[in-house]
Amino acid sequence: MKDYDELSGKVIGCAIEVHRALGPGLLESAYERCLSFELSANNIHHLVQKELPVKYKNIELDCNYRIDFLIEDKLIVELKSVDAILPIYEAQILTYMKLAGVRTGLLINFNVRLLRDGIQRFVL
Repeated sequence: MKDYDELSGKVIGCAIEVHRALGPGLLESAYERCLSFELSANNIHHLVQKELPVKYKNIELDCNYRIDFLIEDKLIVELKSVDAILPIYEAQILTYMKLAGVRTGLLINFNVRLLRDGIQRFVL
């Protein structure tokens, strides 16, 4: 679990750097591009908008689901830029984690004054 905690910490550090530079109030897509830049600058391997098929009765179906970030095949990061995190966003990341077989996830809402108030960590 230490590897996951360390990786989560590095990703959160990158997100904090983006939030310090941009602040709240932008579209999710702006934060996504900037976070990808920051992750690359810190040599953190990641995929952006990774396709996620739905597994149903032993077949994989393309249902147009995408993970915002898959970090080193160990961590899912979902970004938001909303007034409040709703339970549906929490259900979304948990479902993505189950479908992808990834045990750890971060839900990051950039539309907050202090980013630490917009970060939730999930573990299956």
